[in-house]
Amino acid sequence: MTGSRSDIDLERRPASGTQTLLRGLAVLECVAEGVSDVKGIAARLGTPRSTTHRMLSSLVTEGYLHHVPYKGYLLGPMLIQLGMKAMEQRPLVALARPHIEALAQRTGDTVHLGVIEGVEVFYLDKISGTRGLEMRSRIGLRMPLASTGVGKALMLGLPRERWHALYEDVRALSAQSADRPPLAPWPEFEQRLAGYLEQGWSLDLEENEVGIRCVGAPVRDIRNHVVAAISVASAVPYMPESRMADLGPIVRATADAISEELGWKRD
Repeated sequence: MTGSRSDIDLERRPASGTQTLLRGLAVLECVAEGVSDVKGIAARLGTPRSTTHRMLSSLVTEGYLHHVPYKGYLLGPMLIQLGMKAMEQRPLVALARPHIEALAQRTGDTVHLGVIEGVEVFYLDKISGTRGLEMRSRIGLRMPLASTGVGKALMLGLPRERWHALYEDVRALSAQSADRPPLAPWPEFEQRLAGYLEQGWSLDLEENEVGIRCVGAPVRDIRNHVVAAISVASAVPYMPESRMADLGPIVRATADAISEELGWKRD
């Protein structure tokens, strides 16, 4: 993870209490990123195995980590509780939740809520659909803006001159990963995005995940700024283009209802 605490040179911190705290947080981030063994965590942090083992044991005792013999460390129940509390304390999540739950129930599909973080969409909430489909999205995940339905909806609030750079970011990722679907050529992509801006909702035509299509719409605040976006996602057999066209106004209406909760006024 770019910019994670595990990348910080913790040895340069002058206060031992602060250093210990940051090391503990760095350990948690390592485990969250899938580094689950003492050797791997010690190598990532640059700390002796004995020191790393003591930190891990303390975090297990306090419930921040869970140890599975012969398999390694997992995030513990205390972090789940804190994560739920953090979600409850974010007004956007609390205000949007009834609306996206209703949308998921109405459509039977998975509904996402996301915000911009840098050049990515950060998933704040996810309501799973009733079709039993699995997709890569999850709360806390970051994905490129230009390849996702919710990300494109967020792009509708950005200056048009920023679109091409975000498009190129995804093109670079596609070149590095054979399993990432390619985007349409830039002129076509730009034309589509301009159309989304006019109609108020966006489409993901398997550009982020093969077999998954999405319909997204932006959420605005009292200043009329795009502060979040929602999307409805499902597998291609449930998302023919005709249904996506029907879903667009429905998703936009839900996003508008959330916007009104944030103080936005219709023109």
